[in-house]
Amino acid sequence: MSRIPQPTPRPTVKTTLVPPARSRAPSPSKPTASVSSPRVRTKSVPKSPSKAVRRPLPVENEPPVPKPTLSIKEAVALKRAEARKAISTSSSRVGLGNSTGFGDFENLEDADPVAVKKNDEEAPELGRWSVKETIERARSTGAINLSSRSLPCIPSALFEIHLGVTPDPLKSVASEPPISTSTDASKREGPAWFEAQDLHVLKAWNNDIIEIQHEISLFGSLKTIDLHQNRIVLLPDTFADLTALTTLDLSHNSLTALPSNIFALPNLTVMNLSHNALSELSFGAPFSSSSSRKARNDTFSSGGFFGPVITRASSPLPRLSVLDASHNKLTTSTIDHANLPPLITKADFAANPLASGDSNSTPAFIRALSHLEHLKELHFETADIGDDAFASDLSTSERHCFPRLQILDMGETRATLEGLQSALSGLKQDITYDFTTEQPPEGTLRVSVGKKVVREAWEIEAERRVKSRVSKSVTSTENAQAGCASKTDVDRNNAEVVKEAWEIEAEQGLLTEGGRRRARAAVAMSAADVAAPLKPSLLIGHGRPPTPANTSQPSSSSSTSLANPQYYHATTQTLTLPPLSAPTKSHARSFSLATPFSSPPSSQGKTDFALPTPTLPLVAISAQSFAQTLKILVLSNRKFDLCVSLPATGEVLLPGLEELVLDGCGFGDQVSVTHQADTGTTTPSRSNDTLLPLLTRFFPSLRTLDLSYNALTSVSLQQDVLSSLILADDSKSRKGLRHLRLRGNRIDELDAFQGIADLFKGNRSVPDWKLEELDLRDNEISKLPAELGLLPLDVFLVDGNLFRIPQRRVWEREGTRGLLSWLRGRLE
Repeated sequence: MSRIPQPTPRPTVKTTLVPPARSRAPSPSKPTASVSSPRVRTKSVPKSPSKAVRRPLPVENEPPVPKPTLSIKEAVALKRAEARKAISTSSSRVGLGNSTGFGDFENLEDADPVAVKKNDEEAPELGRWSVKETIERARSTGAINLSSRSLPCIPSALFEIHLGVTPDPLKSVASEPPISTSTDASKREGPAWFEAQDLHVLKAWNNDIIEIQHEISLFGSLKTIDLHQNRIVLLPDTFADLTALTTLDLSHNSLTALPSNIFALPNLTVMNLSHNALSELSFGAPFSSSSSRKARNDTFSSGGFFGPVITRASSPLPRLSVLDASHNKLTTSTIDHANLPPLITKADFAANPLASGDSNSTPAFIRALSHLEHLKELHFETADIGDDAFASDLSTSERHCFPRLQILDMGETRATLEGLQSALSGLKQDITYDFTTEQPPEGTLRVSVGKKVVREAWEIEAERRVKSRVSKSVTSTENAQAGCASKTDVDRNNAEVVKEAWEIEAEQGLLTEGGRRRARAAVAMSAADVAAPLKPSLLIGHGRPPTPANTSQPSSSSSTSLANPQYYHATTQTLTLPPLSAPTKSHARSFSLATPFSSPPSSQGKTDFALPTPTLPLVAISAQSFAQTLKILVLSNRKFDLCVSLPATGEVLLPGLEELVLDGCGFGDQVSVTHQADTGTTTPSRSNDTLLPLLTRFFPSLRTLDLSYNALTSVSLQQDVLSSLILADDSKSRKGLRHLRLRGNRIDELDAFQGIADLFKGNRSVPDWKLEELDLRDNEISKLPAELGLLPLDVFLVDGNLFRIPQRRVWEREGTRGLLSWLRGRLE
């Protein structure tokens, strides 16, 4: 029995030797477990979970010093380092018995150079997606951009992924290089069937494409194709089956011919064929006797029984507006000018040998271009064309010769200034030969001849003023030397000098307060004498001023003052009357001995007291000698006598007036109208009339109407009133309004414009519609009707209103076209 207790301490000794290998700290607590549990030291150690994890794996050479407390970030970093160390240790034990692994590589796959190259190819180049990923993403967006990728052709994967069709191999591409894809692209799922969109935008410019697959016609929804800066030699015949195409850019290629049916695309608006090798433009080829039947009855399907039906146009490119055929090999004999697209607004035939070949075809080509009613820009820069192309009777023999042309570029050609002046002398536009960077105004034709010297607008104006001064000085010197200058000539020269306001006041004796008081009294007395002549003895006691209605009667002094060069500009045929502020009440008496209506109406004190005070003094204006030829009438901020003075007879007062400015006058829907007194009456009759029908009746030639910052409401904007104001009417000699500015009024509804917009439903254009600009800013409009998107406007301004849909970014990013397109989308 004595030997029995001896083996017991040996196992205890062995058990006590094991804990030091694990941890030295818990070894004292081994004999008494009950005492070690409540100790504070064991509870404060934060690495108790990690110790439990490391217990199965023995750790060698552990320092006796306890580890410090780690933060969460440090603990996470430590765990990651341990995991990487474990992976590297396991990989070094596996391969070829080499404990050091593969040198600088962690495993055999990292040491493979082919795998490294493959990973480099999968990485997105310059931050963009791979070709396959771009094609797959286009299924959700409907637009694809494969530009600047050195592609020899359009990738076959585009047809396979979008259409499920494998295109036929091309002769120019022996073997198509495989497209790369990234790891994320392989994991990415395609869009659902209800999310997929048809491809409508294809951009593959700046590549090495020589040939295009004929299966391109299966993308029947394509609207925009951009293939410029490639090496395309020939287009497939099926390329003309893309009947939804609106924009086509094939510039900077090697094209020598085009498919004949490409000129039968019904929706094409922009066509860029510049910098190619084209030798002919056969616009009427699809409609000739041999191919007319094929062009008109093209209703076959290019993709089988379920393929899209091809419907071609019945005339050459009926919607084409921009044609760029510069830098080709075109001659006027190879251009089918008898079938030019009718809606072209910009044509560019620069750097072409136009005059080569048949010399008789060049004048016929220019004559055909002069018949295009919508043509605004025509470019022949550096082309082979001269004065013989423009017949001397071009503008006189033709009834409609370049009716809307604004830019004619004949720079660096054989054309001369004298030849063009002779050929274009009969045009209705004002012709200028100064080249600037600004767009010419409406009704002005800018012709560029010879080498272009770009000048700013201020340089041209300064040169014009210097020339006018030199011509005047030369004329006056010649008259002085000859000694035959008559008194009328001197008076005529003096009348051309525009005097300042203070000079006119000095001549009239109005620089002092007494002089102004005497002038007011003289005006009042002359008005009283015209109304009712009295004896001098009876004038005493009649100091009460005349009523404001009497001020509407014209006098000789007012007629003389309106013809003053300070107000009337004969060159531009513009009459500008100074602003008149509303009269202020200076005292509380019922009347004054002075004339209240003739007190200085403006704070500036530089107004002629003989001028008429009504806001729209048609009685005084119609009596002027320039009334029949007046073009522009500016009556801004005239609030002194808010009325319209009309003569006793006459329906059309200013037949030639094209622009009327009434901004800041305070007009409402109704306006006070005073009629000129008949014989025997002293006071003109007053009545109220609606403003817009009044302006429509008296100004039939009005093209621009500015009613900004008045008090108009939606009540005055009735559909019949707007129709008679905006639309042209030959029976009433109305030309139609082009610019309507209603900014800063009280308009809250646009129902009348919505009714007019219904005229464009089913009609692309209304012949009587001439409006180009509509300004509705700073009103109280709470809703924009979607029908307004049908209006063909160039400028549509709606800032500063109450509506919140659409958002401001719709027109700030894309302008008027974007806003009208958004409104049309709401209709659909």
